Amino acid sequence: MTGANQGAALPPARAGEDVGLYIHIPFCHRICPYCAFFKHTPARTDMRGFAEAVAREAALRLPQGFAPTTVYCGGGTPSMLSPTHLELMVQGLRETVDFSRVQEWSFEANPATLTPAKVRQWRELGITRVSLGVQSFEPELLKLLGRTHTPEQVAADVALLRAAGIPQVNLDLMFSLPGQTLAQWAHTLDAALALKPDHLSTYNLSYEEDTDFFRRYGAEAGDEETDVALFRLTEEKLTAAGYRHYEISNYAKEGCRSLHNLACWRGADYAALGPGAVGSWQGLRYRNAENTDDYIAALKTGVLPPHEAEQVSAEARRTELLGLMLRTDEGLPASFLRPQDSTFVAMLQEQGLATLGAEGRLFLTTDGRLVADEIAVGLM
Repeated sequence: MTGANQGAALPPARAGEDVGLYIHIPFCHRICPYCAFFKHTPARTDMRGFAEAVAREAALRLPQGFAPTTVYCGGGTPSMLSPTHLELMVQGLRETVDFSRVQEWSFEANPATLTPAKVRQWRELGITRVSLGVQSFEPELLKLLGRTHTPEQVAADVALLRAAGIPQVNLDLMFSLPGQTLAQWAHTLDAALALKPDHLSTYNLSYEEDTDFFRRYGAEAGDEETDVALFRLTEEKLTAAGYRHYEISNYAKEGCRSLHNLACWRGADYAALGPGAVGSWQGLRYRNAENTDDYIAALKTGVLPPHEAEQVSAEARRTELLGLMLRTDEGLPASFLRPQDSTFVAMLQEQGLATLGAEGRLFLTTDGRLVADEIAVGLM
């Protein structure tokens, strides 16, 4: 990206369009060895200053009358914010953001950080969806992942969220872990289903270059045959339990798909706040620098934090959305298919990797989803 001074104040939302808001909370009580997102321990961070800085960025960055339909607090670990600092941040945001149109407010949480007081406050603030970073129900794999919670704690947290009236609960799970067996994954899926979550996200672990896992396992990481078997087992178990496999890594009960993620996969605009946050707004892609101290310091002086921005070309945007839409069960609209794609599409149908719907939409089959990235490349 280029242009450190671009993307300052965003233009108004287009009339009639729904938009989202993403807020990045980078704090974790410890750093997991597989995670490549921007995060760090709080250490000596001015937490009050952070909460105030997010609100100040909103005032400087967001257009007048900004009224999102979805809000997503990700990280890091948003649930590490104390009730005092979360209240301060949200009240500051309300001075700029109109929350009256919000249909879904998601909040990521680490099972080791929930308390009854926190959960009650989340509901009072308007949070409607909590995503728990469970990853596994196998104690030895949790230890390998650097997670400090227990399977029993997850069950207690789900009960806590239900008792507080949180409308939707998601469990994040992870497969293709080092040494993980099919039996272990089956147990994790069964344990998750027993808690009756509204939504399940099941991610195939990728070994990112700047993580401890990559340094430990590197080129030996992953096994395609095992990955396929784990993916098929996931789809078999979760769809049999009544969950809709609406995106390669996501399953939901009826009416419980992630509205924020769906909007992003469809290409909707979303603004982003916080250190390391990435926003996409009317063809502009901007990213705040991954430095929390600099973020707070800049906003204390009344200026936007260090960031980069670029205008995304129409062709680049087509390529990006093509890859995202193919991952969903809504398929790829016919408008994304060019005349020169007809031979490739015919081959996908012959090989049982895709089907064409009534309006010419391209839908991937289960086999097709296993090679979705390769198919996307073939359509670029």
